[in-house]
Amino acid sequence: MKTLQLKWLSYVTCLVMFMALFGGVVVTKTGSGLECGNQWPLCHGKLIPAYTIGSLIEYTHRLFSGLAGLLSVASMYAWWRYARHRRDMLAYALLTLVFVIIQGGMGALAVVKSQSAAVMALHMGFSLIAFAGSLMLALGARRLYGSRVPGGDSGEEHSVSRGFRNLTWLIAVYSYIVVYIGAYVSHTSSQGGCSGWPLCNGQWIPEMSGGVGVVFVHRLAAALLFLLTALLGHLAFWRYKELPEIRALGVAAVLLCLMQVFSGAAVVYTLGNERLYIFAALSHIVLISGLFGVLCYMSVRVWQLSGGASRR
Repeated sequence: MKTLQLKWLSYVTCLVMFMALFGGVVVTKTGSGLECGNQWPLCHGKLIPAYTIGSLIEYTHRLFSGLAGLLSVASMYAWWRYARHRRDMLAYALLTLVFVIIQGGMGALAVVKSQSAAVMALHMGFSLIAFAGSLMLALGARRLYGSRVPGGDSGEEHSVSRGFRNLTWLIAVYSYIVVYIGAYVSHTSSQGGCSGWPLCNGQWIPEMSGGVGVVFVHRLAAALLFLLTALLGHLAFWRYKELPEIRALGVAAVLLCLMQVFSGAAVVYTLGNERLYIFAALSHIVLISGLFGVLCYMSVRVWQLSGGASRR
């Protein structure tokens, strides 16, 4: 298989994985999860369901999830068959495949049998890991086979410090925790627990009752994530001028995190308008997905640049 084909297979896998993730969020936000009843993979006993908006949303999500699974298998096979010496790319492909299977199985279980909010939030988390794996695969293929990020492999003779590497890992793991808390907020329908932004119900520290506590914890966690990401971006930009790829990833992480903060505020202020709320909520998910993917890829690159692994 030509390198161009490997690159574009990785791109398409990432795109379809994103559509599967995005579709799952649309299903959650529109309450379309049981529009096909408690049946899977059929919808009300039919391969092609009756036309309703809800069933169309749910079934489209199922189709994209299935296609994402097939493309993950194809990517895993292609990289193993034609570029098995690239152990980093094989790891990305395997990560994508494993977690798309896990999230698909959890999605099917959620249809057949109702799950708790904690489990449904975990489903979102696994979907995010699957997307992050596909994004790392696409970014890795881009760096290897043309259309490279500035600096590509030209800075491989340089290295990063262990402290910077560990900070990147810490922030990547912590961002996943923030996402999980946010997903839990959504699945417990606690979005309205805090009115106003940045204050919560007009207070810096509100009374922790009902859904207020979980929303307030999510806000604090998100604020800390922004501060940590800003520190990471600052260090990447000013300390590693000889590594343009790391600088670019650091800047991208800061910008995505900043937009994520403002999208969170938009979610609060559009709660009373259903259409605007869905748009804000979807933007919120898109941005955090991109941020998590960038942080994961950056984590692998700083590991490689700190001498932690050989890519070949």
